[in-house]
Amino acid sequence: MSSSYPDRWCLGAWFSGFGAADYLAFRAALSADLKALGEKTLTEKPSSTEIAQRILDLESLGDRLGHLSAYLGCLSADDANHEEVKGDEAWCATLEAENLKLHANLRSVLAQLEESSFQQLLAEPSMKEASHAIQRMRMEGRQQMNPELESLAADLNVNGLHAWGRLYDTLTGQMDFPMTFPDGRVEQVPMSRRRALMAMPDRRVRAAAFHEGQKPWLEHEVTLATALNGIAGTRLSLYGRRGVGHFLTPPLFDAAMSREALEAMLSAIHENLELPRRALRKAASLQGSSALCFYDLEAPQIAAPEGMNLSWEDACAKVESAFRTAYPALGEYFKEMMAKRWIEAEPRAGKRPGAFCTGSLLRREQRVYMTYHGTVHDMVTLAHEVGHAWHSRVLNSMRSMAVAYPMTLAETASNFGEMILLSGLMQDPSLEAATRAYLIDQEMLRAHANLVNIPMRYAFEKAFYTERAAGEVSVSRIKELMKEAQQKLYGDTLESGAEDSMFWASKMHFYITGLSFYNFPYVFGYLLSQALFAQFKEEGPAFLPRYEAFLRLTGSANCEEVVRHTLGQDLTTPAFWTRAIQAMTPSLIAYEAL
Repeated sequence: MSSSYPDRWCLGAWFSGFGAADYLAFRAALSADLKALGEKTLTEKPSSTEIAQRILDLESLGDRLGHLSAYLGCLSADDANHEEVKGDEAWCATLEAENLKLHANLRSVLAQLEESSFQQLLAEPSMKEASHAIQRMRMEGRQQMNPELESLAADLNVNGLHAWGRLYDTLTGQMDFPMTFPDGRVEQVPMSRRRALMAMPDRRVRAAAFHEGQKPWLEHEVTLATALNGIAGTRLSLYGRRGVGHFLTPPLFDAAMSREALEAMLSAIHENLELPRRALRKAASLQGSSALCFYDLEAPQIAAPEGMNLSWEDACAKVESAFRTAYPALGEYFKEMMAKRWIEAEPRAGKRPGAFCTGSLLRREQRVYMTYHGTVHDMVTLAHEVGHAWHSRVLNSMRSMAVAYPMTLAETASNFGEMILLSGLMQDPSLEAATRAYLIDQEMLRAHANLVNIPMRYAFEKAFYTERAAGEVSVSRIKELMKEAQQKLYGDTLESGAEDSMFWASKMHFYITGLSFYNFPYVFGYLLSQALFAQFKEEGPAFLPRYEAFLRLTGSANCEEVVRHTLGQDLTTPAFWTRAIQAMTPSLIAYEAL
């Protein structure tokens, strides 16, 4: 392994080690300070200065708690079988519950302030750059239970809502399955590798990974359905107590976008569904079938040219070159991440499936987690996660309350990173025709993943929550809902009977307890990044300061305001989204001509 591109991360800058003296001291001090702040109640009618101080205290504690949580999350993903880390994660969840209680109390105080007093609070010098976050807290405070019930809910969520999520992570992190490869070799495969195998060019490998990897999910379907029902049921009960009118209201608030913008985006997708479906039909044609099976959806249909089965070192070199050529500051940052070992990518048993970017506001450092298996898809994942990390880096100079950007805008930054990589690869003057064809195929994979697969996940989750409101949904019905969503979005591009009725179990996103509807923000990010990248191609390097201004605004305004300020566009009109969707047309035409 080249020392220039290590595939194992280093967390030593955060703590010298799990259970080390500095780690234990940090834990103890954080716990004590959180307890002390909880015992320090605000007066009945606090002054703006008192409230401002409470906000500052919570901001500081939040940085420390987030630092510890991110560290434990990294360790847990790195080794899903580490029981001591799991224990500390559970303990950390109790601290987060205490923190939630303090925030609930603060939101209640903010909600009850007279408008003049609230404006006086915003005018406090210490609240500079924090007005957007404080206004959102005030809005939340107007739709929550009384502080005592919110405190109870926070306690119960530790061993309820979030426990279901921890169960899912632990169970799936330990899953593996015996797989027979086309050459007759039998190998015990960790579940974290299954998705990469279903993206392999050899259809026999994909089919084996799908069918044999399906067995553990089927064996645990009752447990997983119970977890899914538990997560949704807890949320719906709390929504009812808080007077939340619809289960989409909280995820839309978390996404910092309006229902009108979401409906405009979905309307444009459904009206233009034939564009990504054309790409799926072409993919089926290229593999010699009338339609695709579910295990074909992430697979390349154009064979990778020799040399495109990338080593980790090759992939990193290509990412760095693309970044440095189009966006020098991003290229330098990627080089820094490698030098400081901020990226984990080594393939090995025991790792949790998936990829993510996390970070510490206390250290102002980022970390990227993934598992690299040599595919171009993995290389794109690397660019995606580094796009997230760069977003955080651009915000490093801002206070913590001004960097809490929503997932919608986070996914815009990560998709922008992907597009820089793919565009850089396509613009290489030495690029051969076969490689160009392969990359067009990869671009189509991204397009139909975002415009068909992820809207399918949204359709399933919306239908599931609708039925869950009337009571628990059975395993068989959950399977039916998933199959119906796939048939609705894929239409005749998916072979009848070749759906994945267990996708609700194998897709980790449905079990993330911190956010519900962990799907439509991806589509938002993909399409908004298309609009931003179109501006970049038109303006060249002169656009990059505007892009960084866009990133800096993401924690200080809602999505509509950010886009209106940056692009002068209206997200509540389907026309905006239609233009972004139709940006795929030239590549689609080139794909169909292959």
